[in-house]
Amino acid sequence: MSKIIASAAIRGAHKIVERAETKYQEALKKWGPDQEVGFPNTAYYLPVIYAILGIPVQKIADMKPVLDRCRTLLPPLVKEKVALPYLAPALDAGMATFFAEEIIESIRYLETPNFYTKQEDPLPENIWLGAADDVIFRKRGVEFVDGTAPGFAAIAGAAPSPEVAKKIAIELQEKNLYIFMCAENEGKRFSQQLVEAGVQIGWPTRLVSFGPDISAAVFAMGFACRVAMAFGGIKPGDFRKNLIYNKDRTFAFVMPLGYVNDEWYANAAGAINWGFPTIADTPIPEVLPSGICTYEHVVSNIPHDQIVQRAVEVRGLKVTVASVPIPVSYGPAFEGERVRGEDIYLECGGGRTHAVEWVTSKNMDEVEDGKVDVIGPDLDKIKPPGQLPLAIVAEVAGRQMQEDFEPILERQIHHLINYAQGIMHIGQRDIAWLRVGKGSVEKGFRLSHLGKILHAKFHQDFGAIFDKVQVKVYTDKEKVDEMLAKARDVYRKRDARIEGMTDETTDIFYSCTLCQSFAPNHVCVISPERTGLCGAYNWMDCKAAFEINPTGPNQPVQKGEMIDTKLGRWKGVDEFVFKASRQKIDHYNFYSLVYDPMTTCGCCECIAAVLPMCNGVMTVNRDFTGMTPCGMKFTTLAGSVGGGAVTPGFVGHSKYNITQRKWLVGDGGLKRLVWIPKILKEEIGERLKKRAQEIGIPNLLDMIADETIGVTEEEILPFLTEKNHPALSMDPILG
Repeated sequence: MSKIIASAAIRGAHKIVERAETKYQEALKKWGPDQEVGFPNTAYYLPVIYAILGIPVQKIADMKPVLDRCRTLLPPLVKEKVALPYLAPALDAGMATFFAEEIIESIRYLETPNFYTKQEDPLPENIWLGAADDVIFRKRGVEFVDGTAPGFAAIAGAAPSPEVAKKIAIELQEKNLYIFMCAENEGKRFSQQLVEAGVQIGWPTRLVSFGPDISAAVFAMGFACRVAMAFGGIKPGDFRKNLIYNKDRTFAFVMPLGYVNDEWYANAAGAINWGFPTIADTPIPEVLPSGICTYEHVVSNIPHDQIVQRAVEVRGLKVTVASVPIPVSYGPAFEGERVRGEDIYLECGGGRTHAVEWVTSKNMDEVEDGKVDVIGPDLDKIKPPGQLPLAIVAEVAGRQMQEDFEPILERQIHHLINYAQGIMHIGQRDIAWLRVGKGSVEKGFRLSHLGKILHAKFHQDFGAIFDKVQVKVYTDKEKVDEMLAKARDVYRKRDARIEGMTDETTDIFYSCTLCQSFAPNHVCVISPERTGLCGAYNWMDCKAAFEINPTGPNQPVQKGEMIDTKLGRWKGVDEFVFKASRQKIDHYNFYSLVYDPMTTCGCCECIAAVLPMCNGVMTVNRDFTGMTPCGMKFTTLAGSVGGGAVTPGFVGHSKYNITQRKWLVGDGGLKRLVWIPKILKEEIGERLKKRAQEIGIPNLLDMIADETIGVTEEEILPFLTEKNHPALSMDPILG
């Protein structure tokens, strides 16, 4: 390794560790050793320290052994006349740097609680997001597993101009990467340059402004460590497996823009431990031989118009960029983009007009592949901010096409349209909402390009199940109303078909093992009356998915002989689960959380838990961040029961499953539900009322407590007693 780089990295590490020691002493004096510390709303404590050392830093006193470890890792400063290879000492110095920076940043949360926004989006007066909490992490981290986001670029400093910053950011987004930003160069910061250039930043657009200082780089490394622990099954303290996992699975790199000082060198050296190389725009010394990193460790003096491509090559990242014939950039990074206020050129739906989307099957001779018709005014015929009714009708045909596949394709419209830069899409079916930004129209975007997107992506992603697709985009009001009526009739028939199915009326269930990459023993078996616990798959979705990909994660499961009617257990399911869990789980029950419930993974929408004092159950959804009556927040519950084990008293499930007839029926069913968060109660309220009518308790919704009543069993029990909740008079749930 270059002596210059090693010397600078070691100097920088000494400075950062000394700063952390000073901060620790100040915090100890001000708050005392028992003061709680940590990053907000996470079960991973200070994640780099937790992942590498296995130390859960929960109090100020817990920082002392970490700082002692930093001192043992720090090599002496390099003397001028010494000439040795400095790779190992520099890597140790880099690791000490990240430990120290986590301590610095955790103390910052104590000193200035509102320094970071602690949410997905920046605020008008504060663009610094800080460490991702577990809600954000679970939502975004899974993308690093399923390939939606292959990795991230950690950018320090600033580009020469906002225009260059925007170009680099968009090029990285087009490669589906996250961009984590921190530090300043000559008083400028990359994230501020993007704001100045009119680019939306925040987690939804993958442009994450962690913080203004170089110490915020540790949030990027913490995110990578959490991915390995949560989705890779790596245990805290198993540093070797964590580093190898990230080298092989998280395609990340460091991109310093501007003068590289000692502290930047220290952070770059630390990143090499994870296999993350550095690609710089300034002429710093290079480290070209491979070793820790897949290819080169440090590459420098790269022109800005070549730096993204060079970074991708050095990291060994294989990027698939969708080839879609439209005049704006296209990729998953643009899915979270919002078109607001003065940027709106056209708005459809969202309560302003009708907007509907419908995929329907046709005979082969009725479809001309690739044909796109716009029936009614297009964007060049209106003035901003315009409003139009909208109906997007995709007509598909093919020898393998089935009616069951229509909703599968239809559901993709939201994501596929949203991937276009400057196009905002929300909702589906007849509650769709579309906005087109002025910038996209200026680049030549027209409504016909919506059809071009669907034609290209349907073929790329689902070409195995159909042969031809044509798209009709209606903006004429009479035609839109006509399509709306036809689509709603189809929606009703679809819903009635799945609602009418029961677990008794089919001999085949379907597996989903998609989450085994991070919960190796977890096997989800999906029946008509038990949707997948992630909420993304129901029985019909799995049936269609198996037709599309017969070797995929959704396999048919012959349920076989019934073993327990009440709890929901079948011989065929047991045999499948035993084999698919690598002989770790020999059985589980579909309809119970008390007796051998189904395994749970970290992607569940909700987690239910027994409340013994109330003789009932509670459930909490991922979006609720507060405390619950079982004494744990969702993040703690997920960390405790989400590893793919059978955990009596707890079970993961989807939101929709709550109002299915078989939900926990082995324990008493919906009548046992005594507490749910208010936001979940409002979301499923209408369906829950309908289900309550069916079981003869029409006012059940009003009997269920939420956080406005209390967050402990002692607080909610008087409310349940006053309302005469049915759970209180049922047989003991743990009897």
